[in-house]
Amino acid sequence: MKIRIRFEKWGELKFIGHLDIMRYFQKVMRRAEVDICYSGGYSPHQIMSFAQPLGLGITSEGEYMDIEVASTLDSETMIKKINSQNVPGIIVTGYRRLPDDAKPGMAILAAADYRIEFKDELLSAADPKKIWEPFYAMDCIMIKKETKSGISEIDIRPRIYYGEAYEKGLKVRLSCCSMDNLRPDTLMEALFDHSGLSLPRFSYTIHRKEMYSRNAEGEFITLLDMGEEIGSD
Repeated sequence: MKIRIRFEKWGELKFIGHLDIMRYFQKVMRRAEVDICYSGGYSPHQIMSFAQPLGLGITSEGEYMDIEVASTLDSETMIKKINSQNVPGIIVTGYRRLPDDAKPGMAILAAADYRIEFKDELLSAADPKKIWEPFYAMDCIMIKKETKSGISEIDIRPRIYYGEAYEKGLKVRLSCCSMDNLRPDTLMEALFDHSGLSLPRFSYTIHRKEMYSRNAEGEFITLLDMGEEIGSD
């Protein structure tokens, strides 16, 4: 049985890397007595995958992990069991059963929502709305990107699905698939380069709000909504 778990990552845990988060959840699954399935072979491991690694220094309320289980209780009970073993800063908020033929989140990921908040020093130098609106109105936003074959130019405008400025920063939806991924820090560099302003290091924070796939009609759908709640009998 395939299960999709949604979780949040807050506070100082934003400095814990992806591999450590994987090892952490492997231990949590055992301690919470989740009936998780293991691979075969000489070195069996828990069948577990993550939609997309979260960069260091980024908090999130929309992270996803797929697992396979041999049996399960209802969603509400399982969320409580897992959270009882979680450390402060990691909170499971969703536990849903996926169709048997469902692809893993990493294979169908299309976009992610982010909140980029300017720190005071950056707000004193740049008004989010004034620099964002002319940037977002552009039809083409070229940046230089280093690849294995050298430096190339790419247009990132098609990878910005939505964006608006608010009093403290930006709210954006960016392409998040393997072939056309646009990182929030890359967006910020392009924005300030276009505005002719310097962008000091550590002058803003990034928070991931949600991750999406697309349905048959091409509309964005959260990875959690692709599953169904497991009710109690």
